[in-house]
Amino acid sequence: MTDSDVSACLERVRRGDESATRALIHYMYPLIYKLVRSNSSRREEEEDLVQKVLINVFKGLHQFSGQVPFNHWVSRIAVNTCLNLIRYERSRPEVRLSDLSLEEAHVVETLAVSDQNLDLHLGSAARDLVQHLVSCLDPKDRLLIRLIYMEGLTIEEASQSTGWSVGAITMRISRAKAKMRKRHGALTQERMQL
Repeated sequence: MTDSDVSACLERVRRGDESATRALIHYMYPLIYKLVRSNSSRREEEEDLVQKVLINVFKGLHQFSGQVPFNHWVSRIAVNTCLNLIRYERSRPEVRLSDLSLEEAHVVETLAVSDQNLDLHLGSAARDLVQHLVSCLDPKDRLLIRLIYMEGLTIEEASQSTGWSVGAITMRISRAKAKMRKRHGALTQERMQL
């Protein structure tokens, strides 16, 4: 859909046109699903969270003024919905070496004793290890790491999606990376002591 198609579709939705509502859902779904998938901590919640975002979009549709692109407005609602879910998670588990799979532990060991790049067959385990390290961050830092490093957004795009300033995002990213390095260092030390 082009911007003018979206505007026309929104007008029809506001008038109660069910076919326009289905078309708008079909248009928004891939964007919302992508954002939910990258910001949800548990995969079994993804579809429920997508539905919640869609409900929030339609509940707030009367507030959409058209001053920003529709996709940015929807992105912000999706990100805020995910953030709210993350905030309500009761605990941020600390990752211990004993919590890691054998492959993930092997990645830690490889990184601890070598300055060389990881073998290609360790790629999946390395990604899983990063996911464990990210899960130890607070919700806002976790969201930014996922948006920028896993989804490939620029800092400016993350700023538009979250509504946070570029300076605040830069500072949070720097601190989050330091926390992840510290946690990885602790895992490495634990591995070296075995």
